[in-house]
Amino acid sequence: MTTDLFSLAGRTALITGGSRGIGKMIAAGYIAQGAKVYISSRKPGACDATAAELSKDGGQCISLPQDVSTVEGCKALAAAYAKHESRLDILVNNAGAAWLAEFDAFPEAGWDKVLNLNLKSPFFLTQALAAPLRAAASAERPAKVINVASIDGIRPNPQETYSYQASKAGLIYLTRRMAATLIADNICVSGIAPGAFASEMNITARDHGEAVARQIPARRIGRDDDMAGVAIYLASRAGDYVVGVTIAVDGGVAFAGLTGA
Repeated sequence: MTTDLFSLAGRTALITGGSRGIGKMIAAGYIAQGAKVYISSRKPGACDATAAELSKDGGQCISLPQDVSTVEGCKALAAAYAKHESRLDILVNNAGAAWLAEFDAFPEAGWDKVLNLNLKSPFFLTQALAAPLRAAASAERPAKVINVASIDGIRPNPQETYSYQASKAGLIYLTRRMAATLIADNICVSGIAPGAFASEMNITARDHGEAVARQIPARRIGRDDDMAGVAIYLASRAGDYVVGVTIAVDGGVAFAGLTGA
C-alpha cells in the first residue's frame, strides 16, 4: 500500500553524530515516522540532552554516547547497541569532522582526524554492526545503511578543506562499493550529500544564511524537513530499490548551478 511507503513503524535506527545538526534532523524525522532511534555522539551531555528532547512528545530516542573516530570506538558502540537490541534496521553514518587550512600550512593531523572519522569509521562501524543488520534484513524488507557525505565530494568547494573534500568524495565511492557487497545480504547501502544546512559543521550557512542563499539555485538554504525527507525516503519502503546511489540535497548547487558566468 502506498499509504505505508514512508512509515518507519516497528523499525530501529542508529544515527552517529545524532545530537545536533544533520544527525538530529534525521533522528527527529525518523521518530516522527514511528522509528525507535538510538543516537550517538562524542559528548555524553549533548547526546543525553538531545535524546531527552526528542523523546518528550512520546517518541523513543535513546542516547549511546561514543567516540567513533577509531576502530575500537566503532566496536564499542556496536557492543553498547547489542546490550539493547539484537537487530538493526537502519544505520546512519553521519558523524564527521572538517579541517580548514591554507595549502602550504595544511598539517598531517588535518588529514588523519578527518579521514579517520569521515571515511574509515563508516566502514568499520558498518562492519561491527553487520550481524544485527543481517538479522533485520530480508528480501521483503531490506536493512539500510545510509552514509552522509557532502556535495563537497561531488564538486570542488573554494574553501581549503582538502581532507574534508577528499574524504567525502571517497565516502561516495565507498558507498557504491559497500552496496555491491551488502545487497547480497538484503542490506541496501546508499548516501546523502547535503549542501548548505545551518549547523555547527556549516557555520557559514548558520550565521549568514541569506548571503549563502544567493549562491543557491533554489534561493534558500536547506531546512530540517528537507534533510528528514530524503533520509526517511531512503530508510523506508519507498527506498527499498535504491542501491549504491548518493542523493544530493542542496537546492541545485552540485548539478544545476552555473559557474563561470
